[in-house]
This record gives sequence, structure tokens and C-alpha cells, in this order.
Amino acid sequence: MPELPEVETVRRGLAPALEGARLTQVDVNRPDLRWPFPTDMSARLTGATITALGRRSKYLLAHLDRGETLIVHLGMSGRMVVDDTRLGQFHRDPAWLPRHDHVVFHTGTHRVTFNDARRFGFMDLVATDALETSRHFVRMGPEPLGNGFNEDYLVAAFAGRNTPVKSALLDQRIVAGLGNIYVCEALHRAGISPLRKAGRIASPRVRSLVPIIRDVLGEAIEAGGSSLRDHRQADGELGYFQHTFRVYDREGTPCPTDGCGGTIRRTVQAGRSSFHCVICQR
Repeated sequence: MPELPEVETVRRGLAPALEGARLTQVDVNRPDLRWPFPTDMSARLTGATITALGRRSKYLLAHLDRGETLIVHLGMSGRMVVDDTRLGQFHRDPAWLPRHDHVVFHTGTHRVTFNDARRFGFMDLVATDALETSRHFVRMGPEPLGNGFNEDYLVAAFAGRNTPVKSALLDQRIVAGLGNIYVCEALHRAGISPLRKAGRIASPRVRSLVPIIRDVLGEAIEAGGSSLRDHRQADGELGYFQHTFRVYDREGTPCPTDGCGGTIRRTVQAGRSSFHCVICQR
């Protein structure tokens, strides 16, 4: 599933085509994805102007001049692409078959297509002034790149928690948008085992996680995210952060920490793979 850097990369790619644009036509080609589309979605969007394109956690937000916001979740395989630039002249990725083009947004100058082979994504329309209290965001924690996510906040959030630190960082009620890849990478940089209980990590080490998480996310965004199976940028290009993974999906390889000498191990936590070094992560 796309994590925060992938969604932010898509947002940045879409912004030049959609921000300030009027939707002249919206084609909704099926009744549902993971859930049914909002009632009369095409009619509610057609003629509206997108005043701003934002992101909350792993969700894209298209704020409309009609007082509503279109919420888009990419799911497992959803992609939003401008003007079909994703395709080469002769080769078509099977995931890009036209039958998976479920929603097409026309602006008069651009066509933006939502393609989702697995149909785990979804869209919703919510009153903009009720966005933060909607079912999608009402219990969501602060953005890791925002001011609300700081050292004092994270120390307080971890206090007394008996859950592993990796599970705590994946809890969207504590911090929004972090996923498996970037938590593994951040914990390795911090030298903290994903198995350690969050409430038993010394405050200075918890504090060190905040700038490390921000650095990892920032580097991933600049690299266009991580392309493993499905992620593409809005112009169809792959992300490149996967080429700098220190631990994620590197089971059995030497730990990249200077002088460590350890080997990256894979451990399953709550059904997800954790990659870490048992020597330098404590």
C-alpha cells in the first residue's frame, strides 16, 4: 500500500494539472471500488473548481469551491496519472489495462485517470469544514512532518505503552501516514529494535526518533517514493527510494551500519515483516 511519501509524490505530480482547474467532465465507470462511490459523485464534481490539492496521512484531498472535499485513497494498486503519460508507445503494463480506468477527471486541458486493478482504493465526498471530524480522520494523530509531531508529543504518546515500538509507530492514532517501509528504515537509523516495548525506551532515544522519521520521509519524497510492485508517480515514472533501503526487504544481507558486522533479519510482527539488525538495534 502506498505510504505517506508515495501519496505526497502523487499529490505534487497532480498539483500543476488540478490546482485551480475546473472539472469539465468526470467519468465514473463503475458503481464502486472498495466501497460504493458517493451518491451522484459525477454530478457533484462536474463544474467544480479544485481550489487546492492536499494530503492527510495516506489520503489525497481535493478541496472544491462548492464546500466539499474529494477524498481519494489509492488502496493497494491505485494510481492517478496525468494525460496517459504512464504508457510507452509499444508496451502496456497489464496493470494499466483500460478496463481498470475507473474514474477519469477532465479539465479541458488535462485528463487525470484513476486506475486501480485490485479495486482496494476508494473515494468519498465530505463537507470541507467537517473534514477533521469525518470518519476518516476523527481519530487520526498528527502529521509526522507537521509541528504537532514533536519530541515532547512522542515521549508522552509512548509513556506506559506495552506494545512494540514498531506497532506504536504504525498506529495511525499516534502518528498519521507512517507505514511498514519507513518505520523499519527509521528504527534502523535510530538503533532501536522494532521488538522493544515503546514504553520502555529511554526518553532521549524516543526524542531522537522525531528528526530521524522526518529525514527518512523527506528523503523518500525527494526520491519520488518507493516503487515495489505498483507505485508510480503522476507522470508514470518509478520512485527511487527503494535503491537506498538500509534494511527493508534486505533479509540476509550485511548491516550497512559502519563497524556493525551484523546481518539483516526478517521478523513477523502482527502479520507484517519487520527487517532489522539484531546487533546494532537494541
